[in-house]
Amino acid sequence: MNNKIYSVFDIIGPKMIGPSSSHTAGAARIGRVARKISRDTIKKVTFYLHGSFASTYRGHGTDRALIAGVLGLQPNDENISRSMEIAKQQGIEYAFVETDLGDVHPNTVKIVLEYCEGKHSELIGSSIGGGSIKIIQINGLDVEFTAEYPTLVIRHIDRPGVIAEVTKIMSHHNINIASMNVFRQHKGEDAFMIIETDHVVSEKIVDEIHGLKDKIISVYMIEAL
Repeated sequence: MNNKIYSVFDIIGPKMIGPSSSHTAGAARIGRVARKISRDTIKKVTFYLHGSFASTYRGHGTDRALIAGVLGLQPNDENISRSMEIAKQQGIEYAFVETDLGDVHPNTVKIVLEYCEGKHSELIGSSIGGGSIKIIQINGLDVEFTAEYPTLVIRHIDRPGVIAEVTKIMSHHNINIASMNVFRQHKGEDAFMIIETDHVVSEKIVDEIHGLKDKIISVYMIEAL
């Protein structure tokens, strides 16, 4: 008996603009997640393309789809074909670099966002087929999530009680946690809580979690893509 659970993308594929769900819809979704973890004005974005992304990004429209995602456009937005023009109109510089990101999926990209204040953030994501994606790194820390469900991405200090305080806030607001994973590289340093929920968490609750001083570094709410 096959107990595999299929997503809607596995069955009918995504609504999209472009010839390939992996190279356009998936690319746009990765770009949208990068945009979600950015709260500052974007000055420049550099896309480091790996594998088949690197070899076919011009012909398959991956370049336009990635920029469109960073601009916040949906995979089925007709303006994807104009995304480079729109980025220039908004004063956003962009560059594409073919590279080797190591032992990762062939359709993988590292996105580095630079801001007017001199800060930057980065994300690595893979387009794994049918428009589905997997985010595997944020700001140098390994993570893993798909953004198929509303997802809280919480960067925090790895110390006792932090997870309990976050889940207490969510319980108080009657938010059901569908799944939760914690990722860290070293004990007592930065870590990520990745919490998938049944519903989008309001900005008020996000601010309440972020208000756990000296414990929470950043909180991002990524709506289901």
